[in-house]
Amino acid sequence: MKGPRDIADDLKTANVPFCRNNNCSARLLLLRLLLMLTVLPVLAMGQPSPALELKARIALPDVTGRMDHLGVDIKGQRLFATAFNNHTVEVIDLQAGLRVRTLSDLAEPQGALYDPSINRLLVSGSMDGTVKIFDGTTLQMLATVKLSSDADNLRYDAHSNRVVVGYGGEKFLRGKPVRGQGDGALAFLDSTGKKDQEIPLDAHPESFQMEKSGTRVFVNIPVHKEVEVADVVTDSLLAHWPVTTCTDNFPMTLDEAHHRLFVACRTPALLLVLDTENGKTVASHPIVEHTDDLFYDASKGRIYILGEGFIEAWQQKGPDHYDKIGRYPTPAGARTGLFVPDWGKLFVAVPDHGKKEAEILVFETR
Repeated sequence: MKGPRDIADDLKTANVPFCRNNNCSARLLLLRLLLMLTVLPVLAMGQPSPALELKARIALPDVTGRMDHLGVDIKGQRLFATAFNNHTVEVIDLQAGLRVRTLSDLAEPQGALYDPSINRLLVSGSMDGTVKIFDGTTLQMLATVKLSSDADNLRYDAHSNRVVVGYGGEKFLRGKPVRGQGDGALAFLDSTGKKDQEIPLDAHPESFQMEKSGTRVFVNIPVHKEVEVADVVTDSLLAHWPVTTCTDNFPMTLDEAHHRLFVACRTPALLLVLDTENGKTVASHPIVEHTDDLFYDASKGRIYILGEGFIEAWQQKGPDHYDKIGRYPTPAGARTGLFVPDWGKLFVAVPDHGKKEAEILVFETR
């Protein structure tokens, strides 16, 4: 097949006029078609396929202010979006692409977790330090678990079939204290909401990740610029891994198969890759600013980082080597979300901004 230069040379050396009388328009159209058939395929061959593709937008009218973390009901195909400043959890039917319910009067909700084994939705609150438990079908509130302060991230512990919540403790934001001295902790809640275990920590826990093949939990402690490692069986702290090259280490995700822990910092904006065998940093890369969530896609060996104005996709070339393969624009403030491996989808929470209403962006991985 001739390339663009071949066609240009043919036109230059042609012995017949290109346009004559009323044939000019037809000949111009033919030239355009030839260029489309030759130039566009050549350009497309040089473009890598995107790692993420935006497939849907789900509107959330009348939701104002910051959005926080998301939860999912896989079987029921529902998404639970915590609207921190709006004091609500928005319940979204993903099949219909619509919000179907709003849970109101929540005190700055930060996390949502649906437990399919008992059909319960748990929502953590920053302002009152509670975890509220809802019936998964009726969405009626059944119980309230009171903790000392600032109930935050929620995780499911598959070993003990309990929900784990990080709460309490001294907390800094952007280098300034927002709560005074105090110890934080991870609380383990049974199926009734009773706290039957606790792991004490040195300050407020941000994101934490739990091993599935082991008994360790890794916890970001930004106040102390470290990752604390604890044993969920003995309730004991095993290690303090210092974070020395950056501060505000809030989100994290885990690649358990390759013994790698990914920690994102905000100041400066860096992705740190830690060896979970010894806590050593094996790689460090500049990333998008002000990240609040990141996720590891084990099926594709990728990391998705949600930050201010962009989602970044990084490809794992080896346990210690990572390349940025994509940067996808997002609206202002869209820094939290949820990656659902079962569906290969990344959901991103977008707060309202000016005249633009809040929404959920739905990306598919490629």
